[in-house]
Amino acid sequence: MQMMLTFSRLANMAVATTAIVSCLFFQGLHSTRTLSAAEFSSNNTMTIEKKPFGKTADGKEVTLYTLTNASGNTVQMIDYGAIVVSINVPDKSGKRVNVTAGFDSIDGYLQRHPYFGSTVGRFCNRIAKGKFSLDGKTYSLAINNGPNHLHGGEVGFDKKMWQVTELNADGSVGLKFTLVSPDGDEGYPGALTTVAEYIWDNQNRLTLNLQATTDKPTVVNLTNHAYFNLSGPGSGTIHNHELTLSCDQYLPVDENMIPTGQLASVTGTPLDFVAAHKIGERIAELKATNGYDHCFVVRGKAGELRPTAKVVDPASGRTMEIQTTQPGVQLYTGNFLAGTPGNANYKVHEAFCLETQHYPDAPNQPAFPTTVLKPGETFREVTTFTFGVAK
Repeated sequence: MQMMLTFSRLANMAVATTAIVSCLFFQGLHSTRTLSAAEFSSNNTMTIEKKPFGKTADGKEVTLYTLTNASGNTVQMIDYGAIVVSINVPDKSGKRVNVTAGFDSIDGYLQRHPYFGSTVGRFCNRIAKGKFSLDGKTYSLAINNGPNHLHGGEVGFDKKMWQVTELNADGSVGLKFTLVSPDGDEGYPGALTTVAEYIWDNQNRLTLNLQATTDKPTVVNLTNHAYFNLSGPGSGTIHNHELTLSCDQYLPVDENMIPTGQLASVTGTPLDFVAAHKIGERIAELKATNGYDHCFVVRGKAGELRPTAKVVDPASGRTMEIQTTQPGVQLYTGNFLAGTPGNANYKVHEAFCLETQHYPDAPNQPAFPTTVLKPGETFREVTTFTFGVAK
């Protein structure tokens, strides 16, 4: 029997998710420091600024948006790929640095890069052999990752221009990105309309609201692919970052990184982060993948916003906590970052990803939570990233 999903046919779940988001929006997380009165100052100190960021190969103007909260902490995004370019937050001494991997101009994003900060779709992660069947018809997708289809194909959502609407609310500023992917785009059926809202608030919380609708049955799996190093660029590996995952199980994979269909316990494996471990503590044991590249099952009920991950950087004191409605989260430790300009000079294991998502190859795995979206339904998922300083 397939697991429950957060599509609109489950209206009560969507309402519950919205209520949870509203409740959490101004609720501090227990492990971050108490915010000062200045950090809760009026919304008129919050701003959205924009400036040119270059042009695409076909001459489209790219805009860089800077979201600034009342504390002066910022999130920067561009309308190409709905990409998070930077997140600047303070350390234990108040020094701000960018804790995500990114480029200073559009040129870095136009070349083939490791999906830095991108909004990924139509289907993030892998689909085996680039094929799936839906309603008796087989669809063929681009093979762009060994024998598999990865992150939406050759020209996925990370390589498209999105329409942008600015969002202003009491205590937050944000951007609403909208993209219409036509029927047959990269081999997928149905015209898919995707909305990705990125909201930055006065608690240093970045909320990602993802929605999608279609005019034909299709498959959808959306995420953001930010790479994090809480010490900032040039600080070395993330081996000493301490990670806790609210995940008791993971998805074993075959030699092509495709799930076997089973869910396995993390107990007794290097994938056990139920209690905090340094990311580098057991990373050498993962020789086949040169590090972590695994999808974990998030504890609790999919469709409800619940704790997912906590990362603490002892060196800077910075923390990041993630909550999501998605059923899974992919931990990736930058196993093939080459230290070149095309990788923003990041080297192997100098950044990590925690990509909240549905399971890889779900269209070919009937036991997994379904990723099928039909006309009249709405795909809805929420993820929050909250930055703080350890007490």
